[in-house]
Amino acid sequence: MKAKIHSGEDYINSLRGRDLKIYLFGELVKDYVEHPMIRPSINAMAKTYDLAVAAPELASVISPFTGERVSRFLHVCTSVEDLVLQNKMQRKLGQLTGTCFQRCVGMDAFNALYSVTFEMDEAHDTDYHNRLKGFLTEMHRYNYVIGGAMTDVKGDRSLAPHQQEDKDMFVHITKRTAEGVYVTGAKAHQTGCINSHYMVIMPTMRLGEKDKEFAIIGAVPVDAKGITYIYGRQSCDTRSMEEGDIDVGNAKYGGQEAMVIFENVFIPNEYIFMDGEYDFAAMLVERFTTYHRRSYVCKSGVGDVLIGAAATVAEMNGVPRASHIKDKLVEMTHLNETIYGTGIAASYQGQPTKSGAYICDEMLANVCKHHVTKLPYEIGRLAQDLGGGIVATMPSEQDLKSPEIGDLVQKYLRGKAEVKTEDRMRILRLIENMTLGRNAVGYLTESMHGAGSPQAQRIQIARMMQLEYKKRLAKVLSGVEIEDSKDLLIKELSGYFERVFKI
Repeated sequence: MKAKIHSGEDYINSLRGRDLKIYLFGELVKDYVEHPMIRPSINAMAKTYDLAVAAPELASVISPFTGERVSRFLHVCTSVEDLVLQNKMQRKLGQLTGTCFQRCVGMDAFNALYSVTFEMDEAHDTDYHNRLKGFLTEMHRYNYVIGGAMTDVKGDRSLAPHQQEDKDMFVHITKRTAEGVYVTGAKAHQTGCINSHYMVIMPTMRLGEKDKEFAIIGAVPVDAKGITYIYGRQSCDTRSMEEGDIDVGNAKYGGQEAMVIFENVFIPNEYIFMDGEYDFAAMLVERFTTYHRRSYVCKSGVGDVLIGAAATVAEMNGVPRASHIKDKLVEMTHLNETIYGTGIAASYQGQPTKSGAYICDEMLANVCKHHVTKLPYEIGRLAQDLGGGIVATMPSEQDLKSPEIGDLVQKYLRGKAEVKTEDRMRILRLIENMTLGRNAVGYLTESMHGAGSPQAQRIQIARMMQLEYKKRLAKVLSGVEIEDSKDLLIKELSGYFERVFKI
């Protein structure tokens, strides 16, 4: 019998006994919940539930579907306050885990779907919006985790989905019955998919009329028949399988990505939210990325941890008051707050859609994510600068505990006399973990490519930068004659002020 999830422990127990087909290092995983490489990512997601217990106003909401309290990660935003609280929750979880806690993709997916299905129904006389609300009601009833699956493997990037030599390069419909559809294909680097209860699969790009079979959005349980998971390899990930916890860096938490293979996976009609409406694929992708690029404020919480580690190691080394040390910490903080500031500003500038769901400001969301493709790398560089070369060359925990050479490691890796060598090693390993090791995947590489690589944001920023309007401003102030009518200028001004100032 299914039970509602309340705590992190409840969540972990909900994963036990599921028949998932997971491959890691070429072998089938028997008990992934207790697997030492996978468990840290489960712990990170469990923290989302524990935070909801400890800070219910921040990390939970009263469900409009069931009337009971559920995770904020299951909530459709219906106000600016909802958008802002998502960001504050994300930063806090970044601080508490120092890694990716894996729930933002699903949250941003169904928030985007909520408005897209509403407008799709208006245009095509479909019933997708009610289906989505029915699905969300079920997810709220059990307080489940919804994962998102957007990124197809794409094959030849110069070709549209229907032009691919192998159609499986994009998830597509292979069979229809009266009860639903079957899909085949693959989704790449899906964050937290194994740790979710359901996945929502979505198109990854704008589609044309000949791509109808690829225009499919639907929800599937992660243990559905026909799904195979190939767990992603991460830098230094096998350290979690060694004795001890110093060399791991982050002793408890980690991220998770996997490739998801769909082989004729069934989606029932009640869980289908797009079926051939290719003309709405672009809207879905744009709205999802607007939410998700703003969600990268989570990196500011992770950045808080890295700044704290850099400041701690400087203190352990006896130089916390050196002017160049303080200056580098100020720079790290300035960069980190820039990420947070643009992300939360996008939420504060949120506007309602036709469905009543609120969406954040698209321009500022793209600016936020574009900062994230750059600034964590500089924050990481400065952390390595303050940590010193020992971050990359330090002896192991086994050396520290060796009967033969442990005393030498204790002696020569010491900083200030009152600081334990082991504690200094732990902080140095945390810096390594976040800038070179396992959690550098989530803090650096994912910062670059998650929610679209840098050029994707630049395209959207270019589309929205209103150069004609800004040229008119310059012409007015300089006295250059303007050919456009006064009414047109007023209309443009009104649109600008409505977006930026909500007046």
